[in-house]
Amino acid sequence: MEFHKNILNIDPEKDCNRICEFLKEQVFSRFRREGGVVGISGGIDSALTSALSVRAIGKDKVLGVLLPEKESNPISFTLGELLIKKLGIKSEKVDITSSLESLGSYSRRDEIIKKIFPEYNNNYKIKIGLPQDLLERDRINYFSLKIINPKGEGKSFRLSKDQLLGIVAATDMKQRTRMTQLYYYAEKNNYLVVGTTNYSEYAQGFYVKFGDGGVDLEPIAHLYKTQVYQLSKYLDIPQEIIDREPSPDTFPAVVSDQEFYFCIPYELLDLLLYAQENKIPLNKVSEVLNLQEEQIKRVYRDFDQKRKASAHLVQTAPNLLT
Repeated sequence: MEFHKNILNIDPEKDCNRICEFLKEQVFSRFRREGGVVGISGGIDSALTSALSVRAIGKDKVLGVLLPEKESNPISFTLGELLIKKLGIKSEKVDITSSLESLGSYSRRDEIIKKIFPEYNNNYKIKIGLPQDLLERDRINYFSLKIINPKGEGKSFRLSKDQLLGIVAATDMKQRTRMTQLYYYAEKNNYLVVGTTNYSEYAQGFYVKFGDGGVDLEPIAHLYKTQVYQLSKYLDIPQEIIDREPSPDTFPAVVSDQEFYFCIPYELLDLLLYAQENKIPLNKVSEVLNLQEEQIKRVYRDFDQKRKASAHLVQTAPNLLT
């Protein structure tokens, strides 16, 4: 099978038309709804999904919902408003901070952090992430917590399984709270919730079940992240959004998708993901990407581990009906 660095290049017009037909058919014919709701994060995936929705079903039938909270990066809201203005769509803003406070999202997480770093308080910024040496050595995927004081000084700590699960469980309330709001506006307007997950995320479980993964349809779930960029340029998404480093934007300190989960840049990740899934010979992948075969195997093992760990995300609830 053919393999080269441009193997994921797409025909933007063809893909755009294909996705728009899918959106139109799903919204109006299959589900017989009157429009679509998109949660706008200020990132490229929600920007592309919004632009495609406008092209497919019309700007008057697309509602963009901004869902900031006290720990969101301010640029997320700024870029979200920029997109809404450019597309000319209706919008709503809902600050979910009070909802998260009432659910204990912040307090439950902070309780864990204070046991690790007693000096931690609300003036600190925090983030978690994985080791970034995936290509260099065999290692276990472990998350580290980093706290940063007001002076910019940082400390890191390798999290135990229980500590990690507690922090993730509390943090995932953010995505699930946002989805609750999106469904409020969808049901209020007889709309569908349009998802924003791309294939690079979908294939490795980089989304929250019943959070950003709990939607009515996923129009870009077949697009690798690098293809999202290609189509975004074709649809003239604001350059500021295209240039923004992808981030889950769920912690007070900025953390990129690479730092938080993927460990390698999307440009390399997508090609290796394609190569593994299409069973491209290792020697060919090595030659094209200028990587040693052991490095490639290391990344493939990481892919497999993430697929296994997130397999439940794509499953419907088991039952005795079938």
